[in-house]
Order: sequence, then C-alpha cells, then structure tokens
Amino acid sequence: MKQINIGGVPEHFNLAWYMTLKNGEYKDEGINLRWKNYFGGTGAMNKALREGEIDMAVILTEGVIKDIIDGNPSKIVQTFVQSPLIWGIHVAHDSKFKTVEDLKGTRAAISRYGSGSHLMAYINAENHQWNIEKDLNFEVIKNLDGAIEGLTNGDADYFMWEKFTTKPIVDDGIFRRIDNCPSPWPCFVIAVREAFLESNLEDVKTILNIINNTTEEFKDIPSIDKTIANRYDQKLEDVQEWLSLTEWSQDILNESMINTIQDKLLYLDIIPKKVSYDKLVKQL
Repeated sequence: MKQINIGGVPEHFNLAWYMTLKNGEYKDEGINLRWKNYFGGTGAMNKALREGEIDMAVILTEGVIKDIIDGNPSKIVQTFVQSPLIWGIHVAHDSKFKTVEDLKGTRAAISRYGSGSHLMAYINAENHQWNIEKDLNFEVIKNLDGAIEGLTNGDADYFMWEKFTTKPIVDDGIFRRIDNCPSPWPCFVIAVREAFLESNLEDVKTILNIINNTTEEFKDIPSIDKTIANRYDQKLEDVQEWLSLTEWSQDILNESMINTIQDKLLYLDIIPKKVSYDKLVKQL
C-alpha cells in the first residue's frame, strides 16, 4: 500500500477529509493517506511542501500562489472551497480599539510572513485606503494559541483569522471581533509537489475523486450541522450560517481568476512578478 502524506488546517472546512479517511475509502484503493494537521496554517504547509514532509496540501489560494512564485516546487491541481474565506478582524476583548480605522498603523499579529493572516492584512489595508508602507506593522505569533497570548499580553493589536474558527474565542470573551474581511477569491485549493505529481498522477486523481464525491454531497449528509458543531466546539446556529455561506468545488481555478489574484498580489507588492498559468496550475 502506497503512503501519501497530506496536510491541512484542523478546521471544519476539512471535515470531509476526516470522514473519507475514517471510512477507509483511500485504503480501499491501495492508498495509505496520512493526514497531518498544521496549526500554523499556510506558511507551515508551504514549508512542509518545500521540504517533502507532505506530498499534498489543502491550502489558502493566495498563500500557495505567492510561495510557488517564490520557488515552492508545487502545483495547484484543484479548487477545494469555491467561496471566499471570511476573515474576522479581532482585538483583545478589553482593547481600546473599536473600529478597523482605529487599527491603522498598529501591529497585526500574523502566524508567519507569507501566511494568510499576513497577506490578508494587506487586503484589509487596501480596502480601507491605508498606506501599505506606513500603516502596516507585524508581530509573528505562529498560530491561534500564539495570537491569544499575543493580543492578551499586548504584544500585538489585532489578528485576522477565519471568522467561525475564532467564534468560540469571541464567545468566551477573549477576543472581540470588530469587522470581517472576505478574501476576494476562492479560499482553498489543493496543491501537490511537482516531483510527487509526476510519478503518482493516478493516485492523486484517485484521491481527488474520493474527496470530490464527498464534498459534492457534503451539505446533504444527515445532521452534518450537529456533527460539525460537536466536533469543532461551535454553536449550532454558527455552523448553520457557515454551511449556508460555504461552497466546495470539484474544478480547477481558471486562468482569468489566477490572473486576477496575481494582479492583486503584484499591486500590493506581495509577489515580485506575475507568472504563466502553467507555472501555477497543473490540469489533470
């Protein structure tokens, strides 16, 4: 049986992977798919792809595009979640900051440079017509636990992370969410190391077929809202709202969308140049 290593964030978006693994669907096809949680998010997964620690990743679109342009030898093979990611903008519960405009020039907590929390801070700054050079400052906090510590201790002023993942922390009175910032593109893609893809193409196709069969019908699974609420410590009404906003995909990002994303990243000086569609995407 062939072992294949895949990484992703331990969040409700990826429950379909857990379900197909639990059901033994990959093993039925001769694949020992090993899932690894990356609490540090996209930056940690990009590092793992570069170092061959994982073969595949379910990863933020803008983060992996930036890293492929920066030399990560991987390719996007499919969109996983078509809808935007809704990033909550959070401050400590007792923070003096009340609005996004209050955060201009303060310190954003980020998991690491090149991460989603880093790149979306630029998107948020542009949305509010801030000066990118003067009004953005960063403190690296590694992960969500680091953000809780950093904001509580005053080491950073605000933190951007997926709204529904952080909702329990808001409910517990640790964070206060002052606004939302949706990503301007489909949020999650599946990326694969090029070297692995070349020699294991059929296995990758098999894995995608299995996960796509589940995501196509994910919302119709009986009591899926209760399952998510229990597993991820979420309120049922929050999960139902999230399900209503989230659309999975079984398709590839088209060239027009790839160009739109690159244009935005280039404008914000996050990438040094645009590259061809084929440099970023492998159509299976």
